[in-house]
Amino acid sequence: MSRISKNVILALFTLSSSAFLLFQLYYYKHYLSAKNGAGLSKSKGSRVGFDSVQWRAVKKFIMLTSSQNVPVFLIDPLILELINKNFEQVKNISYGSASKCKFFCIQRDFTTFALQYHLWKNEEGWFPVAENMGFQCLKTESKDPRLDGIDSLSGTEIPLHCVCKWATHAIHLVVFHGRSGNYLWHGHLRLKGHIDRKFVPFRKLQFGRYPGAFDRPELQQVTVDGLEVVIPKDPEHFLEEIPHSRFIECRYKEARTFFQQYLDDSTVEAMTFQKSAKELLQLAAKTLNKLGVRFWLSSGTCLGWYRQCSIIPYSKDVDLGIFIQDYKHDIILAFQEAGLPLKHKFGKVEDSLELSFQGKDDVKLDIFFFYEETDYMWNGGTQAKSGKKFKYLFPKFTLCWTEFVDMKVRVPCETVEYIEANYGKSWKIPIKTWDWKNSPPNVQPNGVWPISEWDEVIQLY
Repeated sequence: MSRISKNVILALFTLSSSAFLLFQLYYYKHYLSAKNGAGLSKSKGSRVGFDSVQWRAVKKFIMLTSSQNVPVFLIDPLILELINKNFEQVKNISYGSASKCKFFCIQRDFTTFALQYHLWKNEEGWFPVAENMGFQCLKTESKDPRLDGIDSLSGTEIPLHCVCKWATHAIHLVVFHGRSGNYLWHGHLRLKGHIDRKFVPFRKLQFGRYPGAFDRPELQQVTVDGLEVVIPKDPEHFLEEIPHSRFIECRYKEARTFFQQYLDDSTVEAMTFQKSAKELLQLAAKTLNKLGVRFWLSSGTCLGWYRQCSIIPYSKDVDLGIFIQDYKHDIILAFQEAGLPLKHKFGKVEDSLELSFQGKDDVKLDIFFFYEETDYMWNGGTQAKSGKKFKYLFPKFTLCWTEFVDMKVRVPCETVEYIEANYGKSWKIPIKTWDWKNSPPNVQPNGVWPISEWDEVIQLY
């Protein structure tokens, strides 16, 4: 009887324990989890990716710059592209409401920000604070190219890039400097001999392979992955600028040497022409930029920039180049509305198009349209009296930015090859007598326009 009682008691105990355990599981699932557990689970799920090294490094960098009142803005091409694709969504996200790390958690070695140097008020004090927050920082400097034309100041150095590493992630801070053409410029990231090449993967950095120039962007603050960051207000435009941002400087040292050998023409006539030519170039640039048409300094205007950093006083005109694929049908009307009447039009859009507009003080604007072949580029010329066509051959070239007469304008990146094609190896020697049909070494005959087409291809005013 006692044995049976013990077995019954053991069975009842086991049954009650199991029932209690089931009750606990049921209670946890239907009451506690609903009240606390589900919320915690959801909260944990909403933080997917926020423990990545990149996100934490970016967060720490933003905390650093905010605490020091350093107004940086995001220019990382990959992240900006992701933001641009989801721009409306990003603009509507409020601070702290991010549910998943989508932009700063993509497993990269670095993230790129920028800073306008004149807003960096406490440059020297910034670095000790950065080190205290766990960053290892490297700053590169070089001479200020804006002062190259001033002998006494040409050695002044300015910061160009800062690379700050936290854990395994690096923040690349590109330092922008304002230029007289109301644009932003950054320098080349050159590594000096003592710098550890393994500090970060420098070859992967997307800014600093060469100097660059950008329009001065409007900025706006947005919330990205729960972090408040500042980005260009028009990220798509900024992204379009990046692959075409390469900048080359005027060669002031060579220009000084040129003027030591060939005295600068400081006559009233020369100075008046240069002033009028500068105004004409600025008006032409404003007109073409409004149309969205790329152009570059060509012929004598390009030679003057490269050889002497100024407008050649005896050239008597301003020369621009435009790729024929960038031609727009309303270009003539746009110049006329800007106060520049058409002087002549030679050729057709499909062959040897050339436009000339009359500026004030008898200064002429010549626009040459360039055509691309398999191995070379060319622009055409037409003799009005005979209808003879001429072709000027150039090796293929790309376009870079430069600064000329207080403007950001394009020039051929392969400048020497471009100038030598047009003026030969002796381009450093001034030649005041120039026959456009015979003097250029790159000119060749290109047939004759038929008489029946003259009204279409030759318009003189």
